[in-house]
Amino acid sequence: MRTLQLEQSGNFKVLNLREMAFIHLDIRCLYTLLICTAFGSTLSSNAEIKVNPPQDFEIVDPGYLGYLYLQWQPPVSLDNFNKCTVEYELKYRNVDSESWRTIITKNLLYKDGFDLNKGVEAKIHTLLPRQCTNGSEVQSSWSEATYWISSQGNLDTKIQDMDCVYYNWQYLLCSWKPGMGAHLDSNYSLYYWYEGLDHALECIDYIQAKGKNIGCSFPYLESSDYKDFYICVNGSSESQLIRPSYFIFQLQNIVKPLPPDYLSLTMKNSGVNLKWSIPRGPIPAKCLIYEIEFTEDDTAWVTTTIENEIYVTRTSNESLQLCFLVRSKMNIYCADDGIWSEWSDELCWKGDIWKEILLFFLVPFVLASLFVLVVTCLLLYKQRNLLKMGHVPATLLTQCLDSTNGKLKIEDGPTIPVGQQVHKESTGKEMAFCHSPPLFLLPAGNVAMSL
Repeated sequence: MRTLQLEQSGNFKVLNLREMAFIHLDIRCLYTLLICTAFGSTLSSNAEIKVNPPQDFEIVDPGYLGYLYLQWQPPVSLDNFNKCTVEYELKYRNVDSESWRTIITKNLLYKDGFDLNKGVEAKIHTLLPRQCTNGSEVQSSWSEATYWISSQGNLDTKIQDMDCVYYNWQYLLCSWKPGMGAHLDSNYSLYYWYEGLDHALECIDYIQAKGKNIGCSFPYLESSDYKDFYICVNGSSESQLIRPSYFIFQLQNIVKPLPPDYLSLTMKNSGVNLKWSIPRGPIPAKCLIYEIEFTEDDTAWVTTTIENEIYVTRTSNESLQLCFLVRSKMNIYCADDGIWSEWSDELCWKGDIWKEILLFFLVPFVLASLFVLVVTCLLLYKQRNLLKMGHVPATLLTQCLDSTNGKLKIEDGPTIPVGQQVHKESTGKEMAFCHSPPLFLLPAGNVAMSL
C-alpha cells in the first residue's frame, strides 16, 4: 500500500507503509527524550539542594521546676536561601513516653513543661519550603539533645502519697508522707512556680506533725488558673541524700467545691421537685455539675444534672419515704477533671405526715390527761377517808379558820371562836370540816362550816 507526499518542489512523492512507521517512531522517541531530559534536570537540580541542621541545639533548665527551654541557632550556609523562610520541625518527649510531641516553628526557642522525675529527649531538623526548592520539600538531618536531673539519693527516700486539693477554688493544700527509706532526721521542703512568677518560691506555711513538714498551705495564688503549676519537694538529712520529687498540676483540675445547701422539696402529683442553693464561693454557676443520690423506700439510684434543680418521678404513689443527697464538681466546660464535694445534709420526705404529726401531739396529751385524772382520783379518795374519820384534823381546821376570819358556824349550834377544838362531843353531832373554799355539807349530819 502506498501514499502520496508533497515535495518542496510541488511534486508528489509516493511513500510505502514501512517508511511511514519509521517516521512515527522518530516522533515518539523525540517526545520521550524531551520528557526525560526535563525530569532528569529537575532531579539533578533537587539533588543538588541541601540544607544543614540547626546549630547549638540544647535543653536549658531556667530553674522553674520542670519548665524547660529548647533553643538552637540557624544552620550554616543559608546564603542561597535568603529569600526563603526557613522552618524547623521539633520533636520532644519524656524518655519513657511512647509518643513524640511535634512542633513546626520559625522561631529559635520553644518552651514547655516536663516531668523532671524522668529524662527529657528532643530532636530537631531544618525544613526548606516547596517554593524554595522547585516544588519539593527539603529536610536536613536531625540534631539531638537530652536532659537529666541528677538522681541523688535512693528512690525510697522520695516523699509518697502526694495529694493536692484546691478547696472551693480559693485555698490550695498539699500533703505528703515521708519516704519509706528516709531516716528519722529527714525533713522536706516544698517549692513551687507558675508562669507569672519571677522565680520559684518556697512554702511559707508548712503543715507539721511531730516537728516534721508533711504539707503546705499556700497563700492566695494570683492569676494561677489554667496554667501549669510546678512543685518540687526535696529533703535534707545529715545521714543521707534525699531524692527530690516533681509534680505538675493545673489548679482548675483539682478544685473541690463546697457541698450544696438549703435543699427543699416540693411534691407535684406523682413526682418530687428538688431544689438547692449553689455552693458559696468564687466558682461560677456555669462551671458546676451536680450528682443526686435519690432513695425511695429501699431503692436507691444516682443521677446528674447541670442545673440546681431536678424533678424526679416516684416509682409508686405509695412511697413512705423519699431521701436526697446532693454533691457538686467542676464540669467539663471549666476543667478537664475535678474532685467531688462532700455530700450535702440528707433531706427526706415521709408519707402520711399528718398522722405522724397527730400522733406526735396526741400521745403526750393523752398521757398528761391520764396523769391528771389519776392524781385527782387519789385526792378525792383521800378526802373521803378523812370525812369518815369523824373529827377535823387541826391543820385543816386552822386553814379553814384562816379563810373565815376566825369564825366557824355550826348549824343548830353556837359559834366557835378561834383556837377552840371542835369535835363530836362539843355539839353532840357530827361536824363537817372546811377543805376548800366552797361549802361542804355532810350527808349524814346537819353541821356545816359556813365560809
